[in-house]
Amino acid sequence: MTDADELRSRTRQFLATHPPATTGRLDFLRARFDAGLAWVHFPQGLGGLGAPRSLQAVVDAELEQAGAPDNDPRRIGIGLGMVAPTILRYGTEEQQRRYLRPLWTGEEVWCQLFSEPGAGSDLAALGTRAVREGADWVVNGQKVWTSSAHLARWAILIARTDPDVPKHAGITYFVCDMTDPGVEVRPLRQITGEAEFNEVFLTDVRIPDSRRLGDVGDGWRVAQTTLNNERVAIGGMRLPREGGMIGPVSKTWRERPDLRTHDLHQRLLKLWVEAEVSRLTAERLRQQLVAGQPGPEGAGMKLAFARLNQEISGLEVELRGAEGLLRDEWTMRRPELVDFTGRDAGYRYLRAKGNSIEGGTTEVLLNIVAERVLGLPAEPRTDKEVAWKDLSR
Repeated sequence: MTDADELRSRTRQFLATHPPATTGRLDFLRARFDAGLAWVHFPQGLGGLGAPRSLQAVVDAELEQAGAPDNDPRRIGIGLGMVAPTILRYGTEEQQRRYLRPLWTGEEVWCQLFSEPGAGSDLAALGTRAVREGADWVVNGQKVWTSSAHLARWAILIARTDPDVPKHAGITYFVCDMTDPGVEVRPLRQITGEAEFNEVFLTDVRIPDSRRLGDVGDGWRVAQTTLNNERVAIGGMRLPREGGMIGPVSKTWRERPDLRTHDLHQRLLKLWVEAEVSRLTAERLRQQLVAGQPGPEGAGMKLAFARLNQEISGLEVELRGAEGLLRDEWTMRRPELVDFTGRDAGYRYLRAKGNSIEGGTTEVLLNIVAERVLGLPAEPRTDKEVAWKDLSR
């Protein structure tokens, strides 16, 4: 098993043969992946060395000190945080070798085709159909709230392949080529004036069976791996002290004594402590991931993330008064990534409203925490044994 000293030495040897100052960015990233230094806990040949996940910090520290380029993780967060763990667990060897390297280097952006207009909180009720025709599946339906669909080459897609069984049992998981005929991406303008989300229409899209992940009808189980990783990626991201939303409002408080009141001070102190507790809890959750796959605890972190962002951004607007409602730009844009801290207070306040919807609504996550973390009685469900085709929609 690789230890920290061996990994540090390996990283330094890699830097000696691939100096960041003279090696092209993409060439450097490809070589880093091939050397097993991309995500060290992945298997050899797939960007890793089969080492403990905790040792990734050793590699990252050496590379950062040397001024090495990163893979712009915020831009490819869906691929890194959700797609890669799913492909690693359920993908064939051929799929793993085809998709993981360009995913990690950022050459290919991914998006997620899960939610639908009639199946968001109740995702298992989805109606997008995939019908087998020879070696292909023909897919028809509509997806919504799809981040980065306008940038993506690939998408993870769940579709209904058997309407005659209960809703959770008739779903299959696919990889969809976003450049294929029949895939149409339309922007969804948000309250911020931007369109980072999209709706995606699928019309007679042909997906080879070789792009199926997992068994036919087992898509719900595969999707749970994606969703659990998504919640950890959203709510459990690594942050420094005063990272995230709490940073800008704390900075404003220090620099603008004319805005301070006793009431706002007490509220800021309370939220600062809660943000720090959440940050440290997220760190502990990441340490637990070393032992295996993320579980339902990630839902709790995502809940805290959404609530804190909304309360902190609301406090910031109140602190700034009238100037907190100003926006630098209201024209429609198609951003490549969401930037919470590099924008003005008005943007943060509006954008944070979506945090309690994306990655699972607050109401659904409360049920997950209650049932799967706290062990409380399950909410009554009358549709679990009813065939999907017989459900009212």
